[in-house]
Order: sequence, then C-alpha cells, then structure tokens
Amino acid sequence: MKFTYPFLLICFFASFTSVSGQQTTIQQPDYKRLHYLSAEEMLLPFRSNVDFTETPPPVGPVRMVGEFEPAQSVLIRYTFGIPYSLIREMAEDIEVVTLVTSNSQATTVLNLYINNNINTANCSFLIAPSDSYWTRDYGPWFVFDGLNQPGVVDFPYNRPRPNDDNVPPRVAQHLGINLFGMNVIHTGGNMMTDGLGKAASTELVYEENSQSNAQVDEKMLNYLGVSYDVIDDPLGDYIKHIDCWGKYLAPDKILLGSVPTNDSRYNDYEAIANYFATTNCSYGYPYKVYRVFTPGGNPATPYTNSLILNKKVFVPLTGSQHDNAAIAVYQQAMPGYEIVEVLYSGWIDTDALHCRTHEIADIGMLFIDHRPVYGEINNLDSIPVTAKILAHSGQELIADSLKLFYSVNGGEYYQTSLSLAIGNTFIAYIKNYDGNDTIRYYIAAADQSGRSMRHPYMAGLDPHTFTVGTVPIHELYLSADTVLFQFEYEQQFAVYNLTLNDIQIDSLTTDAFFLYPVQLPILPATITPGDSLMVTLEVIPGVAAFTPYAYYYDSIIAHSSIGSKTAVLKVNMDLLSSLSEKTNEQIKVHPNPFSNQVEFSFDIFTNAIQLPANLRIFNNAGKLIFRYDMQVLVGENKVVWDGKSSDGAIQPAGVYYYQLKVGENYYNGKLIRSNR
Repeated sequence: MKFTYPFLLICFFASFTSVSGQQTTIQQPDYKRLHYLSAEEMLLPFRSNVDFTETPPPVGPVRMVGEFEPAQSVLIRYTFGIPYSLIREMAEDIEVVTLVTSNSQATTVLNLYINNNINTANCSFLIAPSDSYWTRDYGPWFVFDGLNQPGVVDFPYNRPRPNDDNVPPRVAQHLGINLFGMNVIHTGGNMMTDGLGKAASTELVYEENSQSNAQVDEKMLNYLGVSYDVIDDPLGDYIKHIDCWGKYLAPDKILLGSVPTNDSRYNDYEAIANYFATTNCSYGYPYKVYRVFTPGGNPATPYTNSLILNKKVFVPLTGSQHDNAAIAVYQQAMPGYEIVEVLYSGWIDTDALHCRTHEIADIGMLFIDHRPVYGEINNLDSIPVTAKILAHSGQELIADSLKLFYSVNGGEYYQTSLSLAIGNTFIAYIKNYDGNDTIRYYIAAADQSGRSMRHPYMAGLDPHTFTVGTVPIHELYLSADTVLFQFEYEQQFAVYNLTLNDIQIDSLTTDAFFLYPVQLPILPATITPGDSLMVTLEVIPGVAAFTPYAYYYDSIIAHSSIGSKTAVLKVNMDLLSSLSEKTNEQIKVHPNPFSNQVEFSFDIFTNAIQLPANLRIFNNAGKLIFRYDMQVLVGENKVVWDGKSSDGAIQPAGVYYYQLKVGENYYNGKLIRSNR
C-alpha cells in the first residue's frame, strides 16, 4: 500500500541579497511537450493496471476545492522547472513548499533562494523523493467531506514515476488530514473544478482507464463530489491536458484558447466555446466565456496555463507578440486581481507555469456558499439574499462581520447584517430600490481565526449584479423559483403576500417522494400584506440510489385563497443516494427480496385512536408507481404490496424504494423483486 511513508518538513529563516534568476533556452523535443522525462520513457508501455490500494470514499456529500479558492501554500519541486522570479514573487505572500530528496539538498536549495533574494521566511521543504517537476500532474487534490473535514484524494498518476505518485500521501501526512485513494488513472493537468460540484477533463481520462466511462464518472462523484464534464480535446498535440487550452477563473467564468480561422482546429475550439457559453454554471446562468489567442508556435503562447494563487494570477509569457493581449484578457476577466507577468524561455505550449506548480488549499478556509441573484427579477418590497457560511478552522464566526453590501445604480454601498436562518445558512434583505434599477452586491464574513472572505472574491470590484423589474408585483410570491438541494439536506423558501389584502394559505402539496416539511405552521394560515410564511424542507434519508451525476426535479405547490404558486425542487442525486437508510425497530419488511408480494408490519403507540398513513412505492428511476392511503389503529398494523402499480400493471423484477408515512413519521428503504 502506497500510503505509508516517512516525511520531514524543514523551515528556514534567513536574510538574503538579490541575485538574478536562472534562464535556460533549450530546444524542447517531443517528449517534453508530452510531459515525459526522456524519449525512452515516452516509449514505455502505458500503465493501465497500476498497483494502487483504493480506500472507501469520503463521507458525502463531498466538495472538491477550486484553484481560485483560498490557498495556504504552493508546492514546487527541485530541480526547478520555473524561474527564480516566479518563486520570489510567490514567496512574497504565501508559503512556498519545495520537494527535495534530502536534508543536504534542502540546504542547497536554501542557499539558492538566499542568493536569488527570495523571502526564505516563507519557504519550507518537504523531504519526499520525486521524479519530475510537474507537481500539477501528480500533486494532491483537496476536498471537504460531508462532515466539513479536509482531506486529500490521491489517484494513480498516468506516468511511470513511482516517486511522483507517492507525493500526495506525503502532503496529506504533513498537513495531518485524511487521505483517500480513488482508483482512477488521472493527471492534475487534465482536471479543473469550480468548487461547487462541477469538473471538466478531456477524453484522456476515459482512454487511460480500463473501467467503463460510467464507472469513472461514478468514482469522480463519490470521491470528489463532482458532476463530470468530459470534453473532446481540440488541441491536437496529443497530451490532452485541459489546462493547455482552458481554465475555470471562477464558478461562473472560464478562459478558453482560440486559434486563427484558417487553423484546422478552429471549429473544434469554437464548438467548445459555444458549449460553455450555452451551458449553465453552478450559479444557474451560462458561463461567462473569455477568449485568449493561443495560436502556438515559436514563441509559445501557453496563456491558459496560468496559476491563480489567492489574489494573484501568474501568467506565463514568452516574448510573443501576443503576450500583451493575453494580459489584457486576464485584466478584463479578473478585475481586482494582481496579474503577474512571468516571462521565461522555458515555457512551451503544452507545458508551462500551471503544470509545474500546485496550490495547497487552506484547510481551515472560511467558505461562503452562495447562489447569486441574477438577471431581471420580480419587483418586490425586499429581495432576500441567503448564504451558507462555514468556518473550516473550527473557530466561531464574528457576528459583526457577517454583512451584505449592496449598491443601487452604481451609487455608494449600503450594508446590512446577515442573520442566522437555519443551520449554517444566513439571510439579509436588499431594500430601497425602484423598478428598472441595477443592483450590485457582495457578502462578507470573518471568523475568530483571523480569516475573512468575500463573495465574490473581489467584492465590490467584481460584484454580483442583477436588475429589478419595472412594474411591482402584487400577488402571492415564492422567494425561490427553484429550491436547490446541492450539499445540504435542509432548505428554506418563503411564501410572500404582495397584495393589499390578507391571503389565506390553505395547504402545501407535493408529490416529491424525497422530502417533507420540517417547520410548517398550522394550516390554513393567514398572511397579512407584506408578510411571509417560511417553509423548511428536508430530504428524507435513504430513499434512492438513482442515476448519478444529475439532478432530480419535482415541485411543491402553495394553495391559497387567490390561487396557487409552484416552486421547482431540484435535488442533487448524489445527495439522495449518499444518505443512509433510516431504520426503526417498529417496522418490519418481509420477505425482502420478494417474488409475489411484500408485507410491511408496524406497531403504533399513541394516544390517538387512529392515524393517517400512506405507502408509496417508487421504481429505480424515481417514478411513483404505487400509492395507498389508509387510517391505522393503535397496536399492530399490516399493509401488503402485491408488486403491481396503482393501475394494476405487474411490475418487473428489479430494485424499488418504499416510503411509509405514519402520522408525521417517515420510514424508507429498498425493496428487491426477484424473478418469478
């Protein structure tokens, strides 16, 4: 098992003087373009069956950390593939961790840092043998599990370099965090994620694994919590690393390369750009697509192969006539960031700055999970803004720091406090605007560890933006057109009375098998003008294990004295299937598996003479096929399902799911119908 190796971390502190950095001009052979160490290594057979010990996945739901999220350090390797000027710039603000083979080599590198005027107070050394400087390709992937604990996900590296392949366990051990092994042959240069459950790679990941595509997707979901976008590579340079032509800049922004119209790859590049421009990001609207000209050649144009490190973006430059235009694209796409030009003769089109560095996520980061208000929204008296705020440091949030800042039509920013709604979710309201106004806003938070965070990251320099409809609405209104269950089992929405008269809410109904109301006042209930009714919904444990990498949609309807309003329910399938079944000794299901019929028996202990109950059966696609409503008495009760749908059709052998509701209690589980 490759997860148990000793390590040693050495920190040095010293004064230093300035010396020029190294520059090397080498005509790069093909093997370098493909991230091989030699022509001989390039000819070695591909390792399709790597000796790798897989662990169970993290407790779900899992969230993979994006490159643009807070980092505590950056991982590089000696001997270097980057200039001293880059190391010097990174060490100004963040710890630079250098992989070395021994104490002696660490001393050698320390002297090199001192001689090149690098801030050694921000330098440390991890003694771990490695084979190459491509830390991006073999370095650790960071996640937070369903318990909000940090971890490293390791994978079999797709190059025949056992020392490189052993680096992620060393990093996890150094950080003192969990290590998970995912048996999917991969490489970090072919992986990017938005930090909110989306990730993308080229088809290389399917080509290099003997598993089916569906099995690869399932593991990416289970270990990394990502819905996987696998895209045909347009580059035509055979390495098929996505960072050679694309990069997530934020959850809603992507940078893509472009080539001349007479380039044979032009249509492929444009098809990918059109795909992202018409595909919704995790925020619910299409990606903002930025293009940078990357025709390749000599000098190289590896502009998407940059590194985002907290508030700096390090962009590889080569002296090409296209360098200035590339910097301008970054400045347009990432206002507020410091765009750092890194001129170096060692960059090539398929191997540059991103390939040779790897951020180490801040394992105690302050995380704000917010889905922005966007587009044109209804003209309400106030607009709710909600966000989940998690302090992974374990320290308390600073109440006075939890703020919503908003500006109307470019004016000064107002601020209002966020108040706790439920769990880790906070809410505040935008007010004092008119129809047709443009609202810009951001969220701020800090915790007792000294960390602070903004959403979006550059706050007022790059705020969330939306417009208010012209005509005020006077009706029954739901605060969320879509109630999204992405990572949390509980979510809220509000029913607003926007009329001038009282409205009576008669009932809330849904056919959604996966949830029930948690906090709901006695209905019917009256909502006075301008007031609202808050409803909390919770996903029911253990009801499904349906098609992964997708969402299940349903609806909930508020019925009132002036009509009905519907909210869409959107549930992450992984959230449903990752929940454990709820068990209770009061209910017995027998036989299971069954062939003809299955019996549910349960005892009722209550002061009531009888209770309402219903049994619902769903097929493996989540479709309700059978429902039976009843009244049950105190004592022993039995109900039988004969394996038929409500209209009498015999159901085939397979997996089914039941939901038995007795009074306010739910019991859920899996049924298996065997062949007759």
